Amino acid sequence: MELGLASATADREIYYDPYDVVIDSDPYPVWKRMRDEAPLYYNDAHGFYALSRWDDVDEAIADHDTYISGQGSVLEIIKAGRGVPPGMVLGEDPPIHDLHRALISRVFTPRRMAALEPQVRQLVADTLDQFVGTDGFDFVVDLGAFIPMRVIGMMLGIPESDQAAIRDAGHERHHLEAGQAPKASDPEISMQAFAEYIDWRTNNPSDDLMTALLTVEFTDETGTRRRLSRTEVLIYTALLAGAGNETTRRLIGWTGQLLGDHPDQRRQVAADRDGLVARAVEETLRFEAPSPVQARVLSRDVELYGQTVPAGSALLLLNASANRDERHWPDADSFDLHRAPERHLSFGHGIHFCMGAGLARTEGRVVLDEMLKRWTDWEVDYDNAVLDHTSTTRGWMKLPIRLS
Repeated sequence: MELGLASATADREIYYDPYDVVIDSDPYPVWKRMRDEAPLYYNDAHGFYALSRWDDVDEAIADHDTYISGQGSVLEIIKAGRGVPPGMVLGEDPPIHDLHRALISRVFTPRRMAALEPQVRQLVADTLDQFVGTDGFDFVVDLGAFIPMRVIGMMLGIPESDQAAIRDAGHERHHLEAGQAPKASDPEISMQAFAEYIDWRTNNPSDDLMTALLTVEFTDETGTRRRLSRTEVLIYTALLAGAGNETTRRLIGWTGQLLGDHPDQRRQVAADRDGLVARAVEETLRFEAPSPVQARVLSRDVELYGQTVPAGSALLLLNASANRDERHWPDADSFDLHRAPERHLSFGHGIHFCMGAGLARTEGRVVLDEMLKRWTDWEVDYDNAVLDHTSTTRGWMKLPIRLS
Protein backbone atom coordinates (compact mmCIF):
# COMPACT_ATOMS: atom_id res chain seq x y z
CA MET A 1 0.00 0.00 0.00
CA GLU A 2 1.46 3.33 -1.05
CA LEU A 3 0.51 6.46 0.85
CA GLY A 4 1.17 10.08 0.12
CA LEU A 5 3.09 12.20 2.59
CA ALA A 6 -0.03 13.93 3.93
CA SER A 7 -1.79 10.70 4.78
CA ALA A 8 1.44 9.08 5.94
CA THR A 9 1.94 11.70 8.63
CA ALA A 10 -1.69 12.42 9.44
CA ASP A 11 -1.65 9.72 12.12
CA ARG A 12 0.49 11.40 14.73
CA GLU A 13 0.87 8.14 16.62
CA ILE A 14 3.57 7.29 14.11
CA TYR A 15 6.58 9.22 15.34
CA TYR A 16 10.22 8.50 14.63
CA ASP A 17 13.02 10.58 16.10
CA PRO A 18 16.62 9.33 15.79
CA TYR A 19 17.51 11.29 18.94
CA ASP A 20 14.76 9.81 21.14
CA VAL A 21 16.45 7.32 23.48
CA VAL A 22 13.14 5.59 24.26
CA ILE A 23 12.52 4.89 20.58
CA ASP A 24 16.16 3.92 20.14
CA SER A 25 15.82 1.28 22.85
CA ASP A 26 13.59 -0.69 20.47
CA PRO A 27 12.99 1.12 17.16
CA TYR A 28 11.66 -1.91 15.29
CA PRO A 29 7.93 -1.49 16.10
CA VAL A 30 8.09 2.13 14.91
CA TRP A 31 10.00 1.17 11.80
CA LYS A 32 7.48 -1.57 11.00
CA ARG A 33 4.62 0.93 11.20
CA MET A 34 6.58 3.29 8.98
CA ARG A 35 7.14 0.53 6.42
CA ASP A 36 3.45 -0.38 6.47
CA GLU A 37 1.80 3.02 6.84
CA ALA A 38 4.34 5.76 6.12
CA PRO A 39 7.02 4.44 3.74
CA LEU A 40 7.85 8.06 3.07
CA TYR A 41 7.99 9.68 6.50
CA TYR A 42 8.55 13.31 7.46
CA ASN A 43 9.67 14.62 10.85
CA ASP A 44 8.70 18.26 11.43
CA ALA A 45 10.77 18.72 14.57
CA HIS A 46 14.11 17.92 12.96
CA GLY A 47 13.23 18.56 9.33
CA PHE A 48 14.03 15.28 7.64
CA TYR A 49 12.37 12.66 5.45
CA ALA A 50 12.97 8.93 5.95
CA LEU A 51 12.75 5.75 3.87
CA SER A 52 12.36 2.44 5.67
CA ARG A 53 11.53 -0.30 3.13
CA TRP A 54 14.18 -2.58 1.64
CA ASP A 55 13.55 -1.69 -2.00
CA ASP A 56 13.61 2.05 -1.31
CA VAL A 57 16.68 2.03 0.92
CA ASP A 58 18.59 -0.39 -1.30
CA GLU A 59 17.97 1.76 -4.37
CA ALA A 60 18.65 5.08 -2.68
CA ILE A 61 21.82 4.04 -0.87
CA ALA A 62 23.35 3.05 -4.23
CA ASP A 63 22.13 6.17 -6.10
CA HIS A 64 24.94 8.49 -5.08
CA ASP A 65 24.06 11.03 -7.78
CA THR A 66 20.62 11.73 -6.30
CA TYR A 67 21.14 10.90 -2.62
CA ILE A 68 24.40 12.72 -2.04
CA SER A 69 26.82 12.54 0.90
CA GLY A 70 28.81 15.71 0.22
CA GLN A 71 27.02 17.69 2.92
CA GLY A 72 27.57 14.94 5.49
CA SER A 73 26.27 11.46 6.21
CA VAL A 74 25.02 12.26 9.74
CA LEU A 75 21.87 14.32 10.27
CA GLU A 76 23.29 16.82 12.75
CA ILE A 77 26.24 17.55 10.46
CA ILE A 78 23.90 18.16 7.53
CA LYS A 79 21.76 20.47 9.65
CA ALA A 80 24.82 22.35 10.92
CA GLY A 81 25.58 23.22 7.30
CA ARG A 82 29.36 23.21 7.58
CA GLY A 83 30.15 19.96 5.78
CA VAL A 84 33.22 17.87 6.47
CA PRO A 85 36.89 18.37 5.61
CA PRO A 86 38.27 16.81 2.39
CA GLY A 87 39.29 13.20 3.03
CA MET A 88 36.30 12.24 5.19
CA VAL A 89 35.09 9.91 2.47
CA LEU A 90 31.77 9.11 4.16
CA GLY A 91 30.83 12.75 3.59
CA GLU A 92 32.08 13.12 0.02
CA ASP A 93 30.74 12.65 -3.49
CA PRO A 94 32.57 11.73 -6.70
CA PRO A 95 34.96 12.58 -8.15
CA ILE A 96 36.88 13.62 -5.02
CA HIS A 97 35.35 10.71 -3.08
CA ASP A 98 36.76 8.21 -5.56
CA LEU A 99 40.28 9.61 -5.23
CA HIS A 100 40.25 9.59 -1.43
CA ARG A 101 38.61 6.16 -1.21
CA ALA A 102 41.21 4.68 -3.56
CA LEU A 103 43.95 5.96 -1.25
CA ILE A 104 42.44 4.41 1.86
CA SER A 105 41.79 1.18 -0.03
CA ARG A 106 45.53 0.85 -0.51
CA VAL A 107 45.99 0.33 3.21
CA PHE A 108 42.96 -1.96 3.61
CA THR A 109 44.16 -4.57 1.14
CA PRO A 110 43.02 -8.21 1.42
CA ARG A 111 46.66 -9.21 1.91
CA ARG A 112 47.05 -6.87 4.88
CA MET A 113 43.75 -8.04 6.39
CA ALA A 114 44.70 -11.71 6.02
CA ALA A 115 48.09 -11.08 7.60
CA LEU A 116 46.40 -9.38 10.54
CA GLU A 117 44.10 -12.26 11.50
CA PRO A 118 46.68 -14.29 13.51
CA GLN A 119 47.41 -11.18 15.59
CA VAL A 120 43.71 -10.57 16.16
CA ARG A 121 43.20 -14.19 17.18
CA GLN A 122 46.09 -14.08 19.65
CA LEU A 123 44.77 -10.85 21.14
CA VAL A 124 41.27 -12.30 21.55
CA ALA A 125 42.61 -15.57 22.97
CA ASP A 126 44.76 -13.77 25.55
CA THR A 127 41.82 -11.56 26.52
CA LEU A 128 39.41 -14.47 26.99
CA ASP A 129 41.88 -16.73 28.78
CA GLN A 130 41.86 -14.44 31.79
CA PHE A 131 38.17 -15.25 32.33
CA VAL A 132 38.48 -19.04 32.17
CA GLY A 133 37.38 -20.41 35.54
CA THR A 134 35.41 -17.27 36.45
CA ASP A 135 31.65 -16.79 36.69
CA GLY A 136 31.53 -14.31 33.83
CA PHE A 137 32.66 -11.01 32.34
CA ASP A 138 31.30 -8.04 30.40
CA PHE A 139 31.00 -8.85 26.70
CA VAL A 140 31.33 -5.16 25.78
CA VAL A 141 33.50 -3.56 28.45
CA ASP A 142 36.00 -6.43 28.55
CA LEU A 143 35.77 -7.52 24.92
CA GLY A 144 33.72 -5.44 22.47
CA ALA A 145 35.10 -2.07 23.55
CA PHE A 146 38.62 -3.44 23.97
CA ILE A 147 39.42 -5.59 20.92
CA PRO A 148 38.49 -3.21 18.04
CA MET A 149 40.40 -0.25 19.47
CA ARG A 150 43.42 -2.42 20.21
CA VAL A 151 43.35 -3.79 16.65
CA ILE A 152 42.98 -0.44 14.89
CA GLY A 153 45.51 1.06 17.28
CA MET A 154 47.93 -1.72 16.42
CA MET A 155 47.34 -1.12 12.71
CA LEU A 156 47.82 2.64 12.99
CA GLY A 157 50.70 2.51 15.44
CA ILE A 158 48.95 4.27 18.35
CA PRO A 159 50.46 3.36 21.75
CA GLU A 160 48.32 1.02 23.84
CA SER A 161 48.39 3.46 26.76
CA ASP A 162 46.52 6.07 24.70
CA GLN A 163 44.01 3.91 22.87
CA ALA A 164 41.24 3.85 25.49
CA ALA A 165 41.23 7.64 25.85
CA ILE A 166 40.94 8.10 22.08
CA ARG A 167 38.13 5.55 21.90
CA ASP A 168 36.17 7.12 24.76
CA ALA A 169 36.57 10.68 23.42
CA GLY A 170 35.24 9.60 20.03
CA HIS A 171 32.26 7.89 21.61
CA GLU A 172 31.43 10.87 23.79
CA ARG A 173 31.11 13.18 20.78
CA HIS A 174 28.09 11.21 19.52
CA HIS A 175 26.46 10.18 22.81
CA LEU A 176 22.79 11.12 23.25
CA GLU A 177 21.34 12.55 26.43
CA ALA A 178 17.58 12.74 27.07
CA GLY A 179 16.76 12.52 23.37
CA GLN A 180 18.37 15.85 22.49
CA ALA A 181 20.07 16.15 19.13
CA PRO A 182 23.83 16.18 19.66
CA LYS A 183 25.87 19.08 18.43
CA ALA A 184 27.72 18.37 15.21
CA SER A 185 31.20 17.30 16.28
CA ASP A 186 34.12 19.38 15.09
CA PRO A 187 36.38 17.28 12.83
CA GLU A 188 39.31 19.44 13.86
CA ILE A 189 39.07 18.12 17.42
CA SER A 190 39.13 14.52 16.21
CA MET A 191 42.11 15.24 13.99
CA GLN A 192 44.23 16.96 16.62
CA ALA A 193 44.02 13.93 18.90
CA PHE A 194 46.42 12.19 16.51
CA ALA A 195 48.79 15.07 15.74
CA GLU A 196 51.53 13.99 18.15
CA TYR A 197 51.59 10.42 16.81
CA ILE A 198 51.78 11.58 13.20
CA ASP A 199 54.61 13.99 13.93
CA TRP A 200 56.54 11.26 15.71
CA ARG A 201 55.87 8.66 13.00
CA THR A 202 57.05 11.10 10.30
CA ASN A 203 60.56 10.79 11.74
CA ASN A 204 60.20 7.17 12.87
CA PRO A 205 58.60 5.16 10.03
CA SER A 206 57.36 1.65 10.70
CA ASP A 207 55.22 -1.08 9.13
CA ASP A 208 51.86 0.41 10.08
CA LEU A 209 48.99 2.25 8.41
CA MET A 210 50.12 5.65 9.63
CA THR A 211 53.47 5.20 7.91
CA ALA A 212 51.68 3.98 4.79
CA LEU A 213 49.58 7.15 4.76
CA LEU A 214 52.64 9.33 5.26
CA THR A 215 54.58 7.72 2.41
CA VAL A 216 51.91 6.90 -0.20
CA GLU A 217 52.29 8.72 -3.51
CA PHE A 218 49.32 9.49 -5.74
CA THR A 219 48.05 11.79 -8.49
CA ASP A 220 45.54 14.27 -7.09
CA GLU A 221 42.53 15.89 -8.77
CA THR A 222 44.75 18.56 -10.35
CA GLY A 223 47.02 15.98 -11.97
CA THR A 224 49.85 16.65 -9.50
CA ARG A 225 51.94 13.73 -8.28
CA ARG A 226 52.42 14.14 -4.53
CA ARG A 227 52.15 12.73 -1.00
CA LEU A 228 49.43 13.49 1.50
CA SER A 229 49.78 16.68 3.49
CA ARG A 230 50.00 16.53 7.28
CA THR A 231 46.37 17.69 7.54
CA GLU A 232 45.22 15.01 5.12
CA VAL A 233 47.03 12.32 7.10
CA LEU A 234 45.35 13.63 10.26
CA ILE A 235 41.94 13.37 8.59
CA TYR A 236 42.52 9.84 7.35
CA THR A 237 43.87 8.68 10.70
CA ALA A 238 40.88 10.10 12.59
CA LEU A 239 38.52 8.49 10.09
CA LEU A 240 40.15 5.06 10.34
CA ALA A 241 40.35 5.15 14.13
CA GLY A 242 36.68 6.05 14.49
CA ALA A 243 35.33 3.72 11.81
CA GLY A 244 37.51 0.85 12.97
CA ASN A 245 36.24 1.03 16.52
CA GLU A 246 32.61 2.04 17.03
CA THR A 247 30.70 -0.27 14.67
CA THR A 248 32.81 -3.37 15.39
CA ARG A 249 32.30 -2.76 19.10
CA ARG A 250 28.54 -2.88 18.45
CA LEU A 251 28.81 -6.02 16.32
CA ILE A 252 30.66 -7.88 19.08
CA GLY A 253 28.13 -6.79 21.69
CA TRP A 254 25.13 -7.86 19.60
CA THR A 255 26.80 -11.21 18.90
CA GLY A 256 27.15 -11.88 22.63
CA GLN A 257 23.56 -10.88 23.31
CA LEU A 258 21.89 -12.70 20.41
CA LEU A 259 23.82 -15.95 20.86
CA GLY A 260 23.13 -15.71 24.59
CA ASP A 261 19.41 -15.41 23.90
CA HIS A 262 19.32 -18.29 21.38
CA PRO A 263 20.98 -21.23 23.16
CA ASP A 264 19.89 -23.84 20.61
CA GLN A 265 21.48 -21.91 17.76
CA ARG A 266 24.54 -21.11 19.86
CA ARG A 267 25.15 -24.80 20.53
CA GLN A 268 24.74 -25.56 16.83
CA VAL A 269 27.43 -23.01 16.05
CA ALA A 270 29.66 -24.48 18.76
CA ALA A 271 29.28 -27.95 17.20
CA ASP A 272 30.18 -26.68 13.72
CA ARG A 273 32.35 -23.62 14.13
CA ASP A 274 33.94 -23.92 10.68
CA GLY A 275 30.56 -23.99 8.98
CA LEU A 276 28.42 -21.69 11.13
CA VAL A 277 30.51 -19.00 12.84
CA ALA A 278 30.64 -16.77 9.75
CA ARG A 279 26.92 -17.28 9.13
CA ALA A 280 26.13 -16.35 12.73
CA VAL A 281 28.09 -13.11 12.29
CA GLU A 282 26.21 -12.25 9.09
CA GLU A 283 22.82 -12.93 10.68
CA THR A 284 23.84 -10.76 13.63
CA LEU A 285 24.74 -7.96 11.22
CA ARG A 286 21.37 -8.28 9.47
CA PHE A 287 19.34 -8.56 12.64
CA GLU A 288 21.03 -5.71 14.55
CA ALA A 289 22.85 -3.30 12.23
CA PRO A 290 25.60 -1.56 14.25
CA SER A 291 25.12 1.59 12.15
CA PRO A 292 21.35 1.62 11.57
CA VAL A 293 20.73 5.03 9.95
CA GLN A 294 22.48 6.84 7.09
CA ALA A 295 21.77 10.47 6.20
CA ARG A 296 21.77 11.96 2.72
CA VAL A 297 20.74 15.19 0.94
CA LEU A 298 18.75 15.19 -2.28
CA SER A 299 20.54 16.72 -5.25
CA ARG A 300 17.26 17.10 -7.18
CA ASP A 301 13.52 16.84 -6.71
CA VAL A 302 12.44 13.20 -6.29
CA GLU A 303 8.98 11.67 -6.64
CA LEU A 304 8.33 9.23 -3.80
CA TYR A 305 4.94 7.71 -2.96
CA GLY A 306 3.05 10.36 -4.91
CA GLN A 307 4.89 13.27 -3.32
CA THR A 308 7.68 15.54 -4.53
CA VAL A 309 10.56 15.63 -2.08
CA PRO A 310 12.45 18.81 -2.96
CA ALA A 311 16.12 19.13 -3.75
CA GLY A 312 18.15 20.03 -0.67
CA SER A 313 16.01 17.95 1.68
CA ALA A 314 17.70 15.86 4.36
CA LEU A 315 16.66 12.22 4.09
CA LEU A 316 17.43 9.29 6.38
CA LEU A 317 17.96 5.84 4.92
CA LEU A 318 16.98 3.35 7.62
CA ASN A 319 19.14 0.41 6.62
CA ALA A 320 18.40 -1.45 9.88
CA SER A 321 14.69 -1.22 9.11
CA ALA A 322 15.30 -2.45 5.57
CA ASN A 323 17.14 -5.45 7.01
CA ARG A 324 13.92 -6.38 8.83
CA ASP A 325 11.52 -5.70 5.94
CA GLU A 326 9.23 -8.73 5.65
CA ARG A 327 8.64 -7.81 1.99
CA HIS A 328 12.21 -8.91 1.36
CA TRP A 329 13.18 -11.21 4.24
CA PRO A 330 11.08 -14.23 5.25
CA ASP A 331 10.29 -14.17 8.98
CA ALA A 332 12.38 -11.02 9.17
CA ASP A 333 12.01 -10.44 12.93
CA SER A 334 13.46 -13.86 13.79
CA PHE A 335 17.15 -14.42 14.41
CA ASP A 336 17.96 -17.43 12.23
CA LEU A 337 21.53 -18.35 11.33
CA HIS A 338 20.20 -20.94 8.88
CA ARG A 339 18.41 -18.46 6.64
CA ALA A 340 19.60 -18.46 3.03
CA PRO A 341 22.72 -16.28 2.66
CA GLU A 342 21.83 -12.94 1.12
CA ARG A 343 23.23 -9.44 1.02
CA HIS A 344 22.17 -7.16 3.88
CA LEU A 345 22.61 -3.39 4.18
CA SER A 346 24.55 -3.15 7.44
CA PHE A 347 27.74 -2.20 5.58
CA GLY A 348 25.90 -0.07 3.06
CA HIS A 349 25.83 -0.58 -0.69
CA GLY A 350 27.46 1.04 -3.70
CA ILE A 351 30.38 3.48 -3.61
CA HIS A 352 30.07 4.05 0.14
CA PHE A 353 30.19 0.36 1.05
CA CYS A 354 32.18 0.10 4.27
CA MET A 355 35.89 -0.32 3.51
CA GLY A 356 36.42 -1.86 6.93
CA ALA A 357 33.79 -4.57 6.39
CA GLY A 358 36.44 -7.25 5.98
CA LEU A 359 38.17 -6.24 9.19
CA ALA A 360 34.89 -6.05 11.14
CA ARG A 361 33.87 -9.49 9.90
CA THR A 362 37.27 -10.90 10.83
CA GLU A 363 37.07 -9.52 14.36
CA GLY A 364 33.48 -10.66 14.82
CA ARG A 365 34.24 -14.14 13.53
CA VAL A 366 37.40 -14.56 15.60
CA VAL A 367 35.72 -13.35 18.80
CA LEU A 368 32.82 -15.78 18.40
CA ASP A 369 35.07 -18.66 17.42
CA GLU A 370 37.38 -18.15 20.40
CA MET A 371 34.40 -17.76 22.75
CA LEU A 372 32.94 -21.08 21.64
CA LYS A 373 36.30 -22.81 22.05
CA ARG A 374 36.04 -22.04 25.76
CA TRP A 375 32.31 -21.87 26.53
CA THR A 376 29.25 -23.25 24.81
CA ASP A 377 26.83 -21.73 27.30
CA TRP A 378 26.30 -18.24 28.64
CA GLU A 379 23.37 -15.99 29.49
CA VAL A 380 23.04 -12.22 29.61
CA ASP A 381 22.66 -10.50 32.97
CA TYR A 382 20.00 -8.04 31.80
CA ASP A 383 19.59 -6.53 35.25
CA ASN A 384 23.01 -4.95 34.84
CA ALA A 385 23.12 -4.52 31.04
CA VAL A 386 23.06 -0.97 29.61
CA LEU A 387 22.07 -0.08 26.07
CA ASP A 388 24.07 2.81 24.64
CA HIS A 389 22.53 5.64 22.64
CA THR A 390 24.44 7.60 20.00
CA SER A 391 23.48 9.46 16.85
CA THR A 392 25.45 7.16 14.55
CA THR A 393 25.47 3.66 16.04
CA ARG A 394 23.28 1.41 18.17
CA GLY A 395 24.43 -1.22 20.63
CA TRP A 396 25.36 -2.13 24.17
CA MET A 397 27.46 -0.05 26.54
CA LYS A 398 27.53 -2.83 29.15
CA LEU A 399 26.61 -6.47 28.60
CA PRO A 400 27.61 -8.67 31.54
CA ILE A 401 27.24 -12.39 30.90
CA ARG A 402 27.15 -15.37 33.24
CA LEU A 403 29.24 -18.34 32.16
CA SER A 404 28.29 -21.94 32.71
